[in-house]
Amino acid sequence: MNRCTVFEAGLVGYGEGLAIQQAARERVAAGVWDGVLILLEHPPVITVGRSGGWGNLRVAPAILAAEGIEVVDTERGGNVTCHNPGQLVGYPVLDLSLWRKDVHWYVRMLEETLIGTLTGFGLAGERRDGYTGVWLGPEKVAAIGVYVRDWITAHGFALNVANDLGLFDRIVPCGIREFGVTSLAQKQCRADLKQVSARLQEVFGEVFDCALT
Repeated sequence: MNRCTVFEAGLVGYGEGLAIQQAARERVAAGVWDGVLILLEHPPVITVGRSGGWGNLRVAPAILAAEGIEVVDTERGGNVTCHNPGQLVGYPVLDLSLWRKDVHWYVRMLEETLIGTLTGFGLAGERRDGYTGVWLGPEKVAAIGVYVRDWITAHGFALNVANDLGLFDRIVPCGIREFGVTSLAQKQCRADLKQVSARLQEVFGEVFDCALT
């Protein structure tokens, strides 16, 4: 069975999160770890993926900067999304050659992990044809955007737990205009970030058939 180290970083800036991922990638590439599950929160930040998304900003970057909201290009897949406190961000850094060399499979397993996490709190998360991520009814509750090089993963998912969804009003989330976003708190789930993180770690270990340390 593969082993994954869990690193709970707390609230860290987006740039620091990238540095943590890079350090983890180096250790995984060297064979020190099979994988690392990094869990954290970010201060308010809007990120733009490889599919673009600057055109999906509803507010000019200069105005956002004046509000203390950074806008950054990233190497992950997907369009534009945002992070802020109360959102559980997960950056799994895995050597997929130890699991399965299939990026599509990997993304589906991340979705499965998030769906299983929601089930633990009585919420019926689901996939939606043609889209990546996890939904509660017509609203998206978790976004996924990954990066894979030499079969080692980076970036990952963002699950809205109890964050201020007003930040999403600054963008067209994931470039999807026809659906909204939601959170566990908005669905009257009282679980806090610590409880959600604990549940997610349990499900991650089951879905990816790995021992978390």
